[in-house]
Amino acid sequence: MSANGSPAGQQPTATYDSAFLRACRREPVPHTPVWFMRQAGRSLPEYRKVREGIPMLESCMRPELVTEITLQPVRRHGVDAAIFFSDIVVPLKAIGIDLDIKPGVGPVVERPIRTREDLAALRDLTPEDVSYVTEAIGLLTRELGSTPLIGFAGAPFTLASYLVEGGPSRTYENAKAMMYGDPELWADLLDRLADITAAFLKVQIEAGASAVQLFDSWAGALAPADYRRSVLPASSKVFRAVESYGVPRIHFGVGTGELLGLMGEAGADVVGVDWRVSLDEAARRVGPGKALQGNIDPTVLFASTEAVETKAREVLDSAAHLDGHVFNLGHGVMPSTDPDALTRLVDYVHTRSAR
Repeated sequence: MSANGSPAGQQPTATYDSAFLRACRREPVPHTPVWFMRQAGRSLPEYRKVREGIPMLESCMRPELVTEITLQPVRRHGVDAAIFFSDIVVPLKAIGIDLDIKPGVGPVVERPIRTREDLAALRDLTPEDVSYVTEAIGLLTRELGSTPLIGFAGAPFTLASYLVEGGPSRTYENAKAMMYGDPELWADLLDRLADITAAFLKVQIEAGASAVQLFDSWAGALAPADYRRSVLPASSKVFRAVESYGVPRIHFGVGTGELLGLMGEAGADVVGVDWRVSLDEAARRVGPGKALQGNIDPTVLFASTEAVETKAREVLDSAAHLDGHVFNLGHGVMPSTDPDALTRLVDYVHTRSAR
């Protein structure tokens, strides 16, 4: 692949000149591009209808259903990019980890990984393990045309947190105990997860994804020194593994204001910023050479239209001097969000930022 995201020696793809990919490459755009994390999901009545009676993990393995769900927010909101409907634990399930996504709880692992012997459960991921992903992306890219598709995966630290804790955690006591108490086992666990994550991203890129996002949802639980020593090497390995494809690489975590520079250092082209840090300050922390993504507080969408527009204007003004900016929420769309509020926000950002 060439550095422009199109196959070497071939003409750029249909998505190449999209506002989203141009912003990721820090090039001039006709308007600030917009997409929302969790835009394909529970806030949409059409999503709830097609998912009715279908468990979450099963829905991620049905290509035609994945296609429909991924397309729903593009049709409804007019966002500038689609994000592939899946879950960060899908590659773990695909290699045989006994886990399920329990409503109201999240991913639950039947046998947490706590010892070196447990690492044997983490075998390599092959494209055949996730053939439904390749099929779904093929269907999607034909439907999306010039609208880019974002692939994604969970970062090694966040995946390790689920695997070691056995499910969601507020304190990460088991994961941190391994990280501090057996750093060699911890490093081997994250290194193996980096290989699995990279393989999952490669499948998506080779099937047609125009960009990828690495979600390190729980990295904000770490101090910078711990992140640099115990997490950065594995995240960097993932980004290096997909660098040759030439597609933009986005890195995002929650509560990571103190880690923004390190997250950019890991190898991302675009650094996602939550709502706790303004974009101009985030740019100072990240340093030059990176686009930024974000960062309106998702709860603002429950306020009046005027309040939403005021906060959106503040974000756009904060990003006015950035080389590249992708407008997004500072985290995912909340389930009870009014979908019309999202549609209005897309229209406002497009209109306000028109060049």
